[in-house]
Amino acid sequence: MATPEADQDARPPAAEAVTLLLVRHGMTDATGPRLAGRAEGVHLNDTGRAQATRLAHRLAELRPAALVSSPLERCRETAEAVGEHLGVAVTPDDRLIECDYGTWTGRGLEELTAEPLWRVVQDHPSAARFPGGEALATASARAVEAVRDWNGRVLRTPADGEQGPPVYVVCSHGDIIKAIVADALGLHLDLFQRLRVDPCSITSITYTRTRPFLNTLNDTGEGLAGSLPTRAEARGDAAVGGGAGGRSNGSDTA
Repeated sequence: MATPEADQDARPPAAEAVTLLLVRHGMTDATGPRLAGRAEGVHLNDTGRAQATRLAHRLAELRPAALVSSPLERCRETAEAVGEHLGVAVTPDDRLIECDYGTWTGRGLEELTAEPLWRVVQDHPSAARFPGGEALATASARAVEAVRDWNGRVLRTPADGEQGPPVYVVCSHGDIIKAIVADALGLHLDLFQRLRVDPCSITSITYTRTRPFLNTLNDTGEGLAGSLPTRAEARGDAAVGGGAGGRSNGSDTA
């Protein structure tokens, strides 16, 4: 019979790093033309469902320690497509919900560019608070806190024979993912509009005891043409909420 000391030595060492895969939800009819925000009833369209299925196959070799989602329908539907394929249950987390855009919710992005607040959102987002809604800095803080919390939970979960650092998946929204990436890179929130996160893209960050490492950003698995800017993006303004992605989906909307 093995001694207690031998049993202890046989245990795998505790993980010292965790990898987060950030997934943006798939396309909806509102993605790109309008700021869907927290509006209810915004579901994946045919393109979004196809993107979610493709995403699930891209992640097929993984066994995530957790699959976490914003509670909004478009994220849940994306995460459920992944969870069904991988055999992992989806856990909703309200801290990863979209920014509350207040009275901007449901309005067209072209219309919103005429609002004085638009320039603040573009050039000084850390100072932006949406009328009747949430500040971008508040949304960033809650999302980053959620990631810190989930990192700890995953690291405390027994590895169960898993090889390498544990991995978990979070399905959320464009601005939320950009804020998490900015934090990992040590960027001020005022620089987060320099990042781009397309529908059903994967962004991978490994958190170690000393620092995070950005492994991939905005990986859609598509050809290079899909990463080229639309005419609206080439004007220099970021699409609030994340936009519809590159030319591969036929969109040229902000």
